[in-house]
Amino acid sequence: MQPGEVIRRTAFNALDTLHGGRLNRLKEVNKSEIANGVTKEYQDRRIQDILSYAVRNCAFYGSLPVHEKLEDFPVQTKGDFLDHYEEILSDQYRDCRDKLERFSTSGSTGTPFTVLGDPEKAAHVYMNSMSVLELNGFRLGMKRGEFRAWIKGKNTISGWKSFKNNLIMIEISNMSDDSVKEILDSIKRQKIQALIAYSSAIQVLTDYIDRTGYDIRGWSVELIFTMGEALAEGYREKAERIFGIRPILSYGNNENGFVAVTLDGGDEYVVDQYNFYVEILKMDSDAPAEEGELGRIVLTDYYNRAFPMIRYDTGDTGKMRTETDGQGRIHRYLTEIYGRRGSLIYNTKGEPLSIHVFMNNLLNFEGVLRQAKCIQTGKKSYLLQLNPCPGVKPDEKTVVDSYKKYLGQDADVQVEYIGTLPIQQSGKTMTCEQRCREYLKFQTS
Repeated sequence: MQPGEVIRRTAFNALDTLHGGRLNRLKEVNKSEIANGVTKEYQDRRIQDILSYAVRNCAFYGSLPVHEKLEDFPVQTKGDFLDHYEEILSDQYRDCRDKLERFSTSGSTGTPFTVLGDPEKAAHVYMNSMSVLELNGFRLGMKRGEFRAWIKGKNTISGWKSFKNNLIMIEISNMSDDSVKEILDSIKRQKIQALIAYSSAIQVLTDYIDRTGYDIRGWSVELIFTMGEALAEGYREKAERIFGIRPILSYGNNENGFVAVTLDGGDEYVVDQYNFYVEILKMDSDAPAEEGELGRIVLTDYYNRAFPMIRYDTGDTGKMRTETDGQGRIHRYLTEIYGRRGSLIYNTKGEPLSIHVFMNNLLNFEGVLRQAKCIQTGKKSYLLQLNPCPGVKPDEKTVVDSYKKYLGQDADVQVEYIGTLPIQQSGKTMTCEQRCREYLKFQTS
């Protein structure tokens, strides 16, 4: 435990106590509802509260011909929200929009989008992030390193805010060996205690340490929290072996917050039902998907009154299961997250493939390929972009055959050699991309 951590936690608790302890109460309730589930009464009440508020205060929702229950409200993509932005913005906050919190996405995998949030939503976002972290061993005030492609004037954090939150911005726009070594040196030198990063960045760090034998003895890192796609099969265990820490997996977005997180080292993502109602809808219609069926992840945010996000089609796909415990509390788990539909690849039979297929396949070429990206260009046509390890010439047929095992033996696979795969503004590296016109009709942004 570092002195800076203790000082910041003490200062936060003292200030919160002066204001009635509201934030700590909010955090403890949030943690409890994630871990213990919610009652049907809570779920129904929260849904009805946000629907009623939106109908009364937002021109768009008020103009719906029927607006009694959730299913009466349209499923909306980012593009839909942008098209109706002014009509969805609440009348109660229209004249003070400059004072509202701004939650922005980079647009790296879709449409740039900024959601305005009222003070209550801002508090929920902050305590939501603290809740999912603390449920996994984080302590308020710990020095954390956040891995992103930081862009000055866009997503960077002021010096004061960085100091106040004990947050170090770690730049990952370049993940060459020299850059990775600099990152590792910085983590050690600055005594960073928690790493908050997209899975692809953690995988690069893990591979580098494993390949070079970089010495991490004396590190202060106690927690690794990953975002975006899940770590490839075997990487969670590999990271645990190298770092001595089992990485935490999470799912969420910048517009709403953390939607689900793994607990106690498990593999399923526990949904935060305190803040959100999650639906899985069919890929080609707004009908509910069957339990365990792959579908679109659709989100209703209970607490944003400034810009109510009802039935938000996140652009991601996944599978979910629901159970009710002996006390009648509802638990929801995302059992698998496939990622964005723009990254969803289909085999030659038209069956969707998990992104893990491609991440895991790369493990077969450790020491041969540094990176690989699979692009679907037609129903049976694919392009493999390969970034070989320095001085290594891959056996192209072996690589292609390994992909055909999943894509189909009748797949037409072309190969292109590239340098380092670009890092998106979000901090993600895209390992799959959908360019087939027939499948892009399922993609929404």
